Amino acid sequence: MTTADRRQASAEDRLGLAQALYERAVFGGDAAALAEADRHLTGIEADLALARGRILHARFLDDRVEDPRELVLFERAAELFQQLGDDRGAGEALFWIGTVHQVVRQDEGAAAPAFARARELASRAGDQLTMSYVLRHLAFIEQGAGRLDAARQLLTESTRLRRELGFTAGVAANLIGLAYLAGEQGRSDEAERLLDEAAELAAGSEAYGVARWVDQARATLSG
Repeated sequence: MTTADRRQASAEDRLGLAQALYERAVFGGDAAALAEADRHLTGIEADLALARGRILHARFLDDRVEDPRELVLFERAAELFQQLGDDRGAGEALFWIGTVHQVVRQDEGAAAPAFARARELASRAGDQLTMSYVLRHLAFIEQGAGRLDAARQLLTESTRLRRELGFTAGVAANLIGLAYLAGEQGRSDEAERLLDEAAELAAGSEAYGVARWVDQARATLSG
């Protein structure tokens, strides 16, 4: 089951519970049920804000035009998850806040605190998937600062987590990043091996976008 599937199931469950709690309050005379219903609806709102923000980010990656609603949605999601005491959701939302600053606005100084907090919350919640994303993007910060060994360590750990999760397309994407690092450090044979594995994994998981990234990396590193 994908993250989206899990969130859909969660939203459906919450809607059903909110309906049942409404009936308990109105027909059963239990006014205390309304507070619990509010909590479930807040969770749905948080999930929806996160999902809408991710869609806007995907559009940005396609057309490279910022939609200012993206950051607002992720900030709203983080606020709501924090109200609920949901470390997993808050960590994911904070990762996306950092991503907007880093990828969309090219402001790594603003991204770093969000990534640091996301890393803390993902660790606390045992959320390996979000952790893998955070480590990947922290690696980009290190790489941009010329700290290539630190970048390699972070990206290697992200890749390990993704392998454990069976997130094959994500492993392939990380191997491309590791290939770029190997190329920067003069390890051309290693870079080639990493790209070969990335291409194989991308093909096996039908990750055609990642496959295009492999081709771009080969062209860049061979140029």
